[in-house]
Amino acid sequence: MEEPRSGCPINLALEVLGDRWSLVIIRDMMFGNRRHFRVLLRESMEGIASNILAERLKRLEAAGLVSRADDPSHKQKTLYSLTEKAIQLVPLLVTMGAWGRKYLPVTPELAIRNQLLEEGGPAIWEQFMDELRATHLGAPPRPGPTVAERLLAAYREAAGLA
Repeated sequence: MEEPRSGCPINLALEVLGDRWSLVIIRDMMFGNRRHFRVLLRESMEGIASNILAERLKRLEAAGLVSRADDPSHKQKTLYSLTEKAIQLVPLLVTMGAWGRKYLPVTPELAIRNQLLEEGGPAIWEQFMDELRATHLGAPPRPGPTVAERLLAAYREAAGLA
């Protein structure tokens, strides 16, 4: 990593996360459970190029936000996982989404998950973060219905896919 411009915490966070794609990749891993290169590439709503995706994944790994391992189900695939450092971005992403919902022309089906997380507040964020820890870090899962399932059901309903 290059020498930071300053020690300001906002500057330092932007130096890691402030490019056009890093938070989108984290979002897709977090909310879409996209963990393979081809899935991240193919299912990107924003149409990320393969060279950009490869470079950003390397950058996110170097910053300690993503880890990679051989996929045990397929020897020629790499499985990307969020680290605890990335999982701790849930409140930031919810807050950014709240700002976007308030001030920008969002589409209902893409805003509904954020709305539910906003309305649920820190308690639902923590539950979702625990689910991410189970999925990405191997922590024991919580019993009962998951936040991820609720978010997916709300998206499908809003998109007319239910």
